Amino acid sequence: MKTFSTIILFLVCYSCFAQENSFKQLRYDENYTYLAKDTAANWYNSLKFKPVSADKKTYFSFGGEVRYQYFHFENQDWGAAPVDKDGFILTRYLGHVDFHAGSHFRAFVQLQSSLANSEAETPSPVDENPLDLHQAFFDLSEPLKNGGNITLRLGRQELSYGSQRLVAVREAPNNRQAFDAAKLMYTRQNIKLDFFYSHYVQAKPGIFDDGFNSNTRFWGSYVAVTKVPVIQNFDVYYFGILKKTAVFDEGKGREMRHSVGARVWETTHTWQYDIEGLYQFGRFKQDQISAWTMSSNVAYTFAETKLKPQVGLKTEAISGDKNYGDGRLNTFNPLFPKGAYFGLAALIGPSNLFDVHPYVQLALTKKLLLSEDYDLFWRMSRNDGLYAVSGKMLYSGKSGTSKQIGKQLGTALEYAPNKFLYFREELTWFTAGDFLKEAGPGKDILMLGSTITLKF
Repeated sequence: MKTFSTIILFLVCYSCFAQENSFKQLRYDENYTYLAKDTAANWYNSLKFKPVSADKKTYFSFGGEVRYQYFHFENQDWGAAPVDKDGFILTRYLGHVDFHAGSHFRAFVQLQSSLANSEAETPSPVDENPLDLHQAFFDLSEPLKNGGNITLRLGRQELSYGSQRLVAVREAPNNRQAFDAAKLMYTRQNIKLDFFYSHYVQAKPGIFDDGFNSNTRFWGSYVAVTKVPVIQNFDVYYFGILKKTAVFDEGKGREMRHSVGARVWETTHTWQYDIEGLYQFGRFKQDQISAWTMSSNVAYTFAETKLKPQVGLKTEAISGDKNYGDGRLNTFNPLFPKGAYFGLAALIGPSNLFDVHPYVQLALTKKLLLSEDYDLFWRMSRNDGLYAVSGKMLYSGKSGTSKQIGKQLGTALEYAPNKFLYFREELTWFTAGDFLKEAGPGKDILMLGSTITLKF
């Protein structure tokens, strides 16, 4: 209770400050050098920009996050999970220090603590990881004569690319994900190019035990070009992954997979669109991999209308395995996607799936948003199973013949009184389809989720 009261006090105090910059999802992307010219010195500004040299080019910056979430499920896992009448609480603490020595050297360290209370089953390390080194890297940067900049980043770090359908920080689960990586970054005007090689950091349940491992290797390159005629923004990328042990409905074994994709996107005050296509190839055990996905998200905002309604439609077609034992794996691997792929309930993952997802959003005030969405899910192939966001198989395709998974209705209310605070209430109703009734208990799910986040 004392900790909770302290958090509430912070919420009140921070709401009194006005800052130019907003917090970014990747906290290492924040820049507080503008405070070098700020004459209104206060304790918060000193926290964000603490110079240690006369020219103020060598400085420290501190920040963090506290997030509380409460979840209550009726018929969790469609009735397969133990009954939990009271719900459970997830808590996450993040704290970082960012050190810059001029324009050539930078070091960033971040700790993470993720706690779970009152879950009916023993929580996974994704929900409960008491204390660990989440990020610890350094940058070596060099400005180029052509106006660009090149940076080498070495160490444990978060990776995030594009729409986060494939590579994300995994914001929705309690424990964000990281990689032990070497990354080379080049930026110039409207071009950004990354090359990286990494080992995935597997969350473990102890303290400071998320050590280096070689079970999953991940590498690739990503090019983002903005201000392109007609299409506006264009991304093209390649990702490679090697897993010593991968599990699909087809079986278990070594996976070497390559992903090649492209994305076009734009966001204006009226139109928003995001269209992406991807093909995967490689080997799983002795089988050839041939998988793919296509996605589209198109929305229109009536910016001059009261409540500024936004109406949109998302669709995704994601391949599944066509036939068992045919020497070819067609199951799509979503790699390291964002956790709340289809809402905070995170019931279904993006493999062997076809979905149609209309939605609408209303700006009740400048700081209060109401959104409604309706999602219809089918299996793409009858000869493949249903997968979770983590990639774990929930039900084998051999458990039923129907393609119909179910329908999901979601309502969310978001309130951001200032840049420090964020509140979200979400209600999700999932109606189980024929396949879930064939494969398991097949009960309808009702989820209530509450989120309070403080960033500083």
